Amino acid sequence: MREGGQGLRDRIALGVLTATFPPGVVDEVVEAAAKREQRYRFLPARLVVYYVLAMSLFREAGYEEVMRQLTEGLAGVDPDAPSLEVPSSVAISKARQRLGKEPLEALFARVCVPIATASTRGAYYRGQRLVSMDGTVLDVADTPSNLTAFGRHHSGRGEAAFPQIRIVALAECGTHAMFAAKIGGSGEGENTIAEPLATACRPGMLVLADRGFGGSYELFGEFAERGCDLVWRVKKHAALADLERLSDGSFRSELPRRAARPARPVRVVEYEIDDPGWPAAEDTTYHLVTTILDPESAPAAELAALYAERWEFETALDELKTHQRGARIVLRSVITGRPPTAFFKRPGACSASTTRSARSCAARPRRARLTQIGSASPARCALRAAASDEPSTISPPASATPPRRSSTSSCLTGAYAPTLASCAARSATTT
Repeated sequence: MREGGQGLRDRIALGVLTATFPPGVVDEVVEAAAKREQRYRFLPARLVVYYVLAMSLFREAGYEEVMRQLTEGLAGVDPDAPSLEVPSSVAISKARQRLGKEPLEALFARVCVPIATASTRGAYYRGQRLVSMDGTVLDVADTPSNLTAFGRHHSGRGEAAFPQIRIVALAECGTHAMFAAKIGGSGEGENTIAEPLATACRPGMLVLADRGFGGSYELFGEFAERGCDLVWRVKKHAALADLERLSDGSFRSELPRRAARPARPVRVVEYEIDDPGWPAAEDTTYHLVTTILDPESAPAAELAALYAERWEFETALDELKTHQRGARIVLRSVITGRPPTAFFKRPGACSASTTRSARSCAARPRRARLTQIGSASPARCALRAAASDEPSTISPPASATPPRRSSTSSCLTGAYAPTLASCAARSATTT
């Protein structure tokens, strides 16, 4: 076992890992997914689950080094744990193939839940839990299988250097905890990817979304049918009839009939922002559509101010993509013959900053099904799915600067510190 600060840090990190994801819970999800080994194996399913989770703690390390740090760290947490010889990367890859993604998906569902309490600042509006929905894109390794599965973004300036995945997630505004996420290819629209997220919404939630989602009345209806309330911005050209002007300045309207869904009654709030320091706001009228029909329950002025809370999602992305993950990290794993799912791939060694080019790494033969990994934070490890990619031996340069912790990260300090388990939901967007 290594001595000094580094070894102590690893032991503490792995201690948090096992506290956040107790062995009993891991065993339950493995059993439920029918992934329990039928005979003795050098790498049992429980250890492989922890291995995949540990990859978020030691994302700069290669596969065998991650396993070494995991086994040494667990031995430090549990002195009675048997010693384990570090297996080869081939053995690790085969073990991940056997495990598959199902146990990690189940673990994500068990651990990644809303975590705000009534005392959490900015988490509630008039008793309703504030939730924001938005999306982002991440680069993945430049391999034929990733290109086929996800595509490459094209713009007027040319073609993107890497294939990309598009992620849409739900996050609490007060804690930035992402408790539901889906991914798709770069060519898929956010509205299409967001459809399954409606199942994660519950009565008592107030979901905020920008006009990219508000333009889809079908998506609006799917979320509203789950019993949650919505405050979504719509585009300025939206055809919303003024059926009744209300005392707070808002008006009643209805969304057009769509397929099997009847016309849906809504309330529309229109407002402008008077800010001399923001010239772009001049002559801009904002249109919010809400399912809260009673102006006494949510006055128009309050909803206009509340909509700004949607930007808490952008802060969560900044924490995850910039401060915790580190900039310019390309997801190194690949998929072959499998559609995208709700989890994310392993950030790691195959990036433009490595000693070999990303294309050289992509040219390595792979036997991947799916690798999906989350954030560098131990509380986000549940976003990792146990995939079966052939591990790359390329590692980042030794001089690479480790990611900085965000001063705004709500999972690190203050009232949110005891809630590490559920912060796992926020990794849905890390690379």
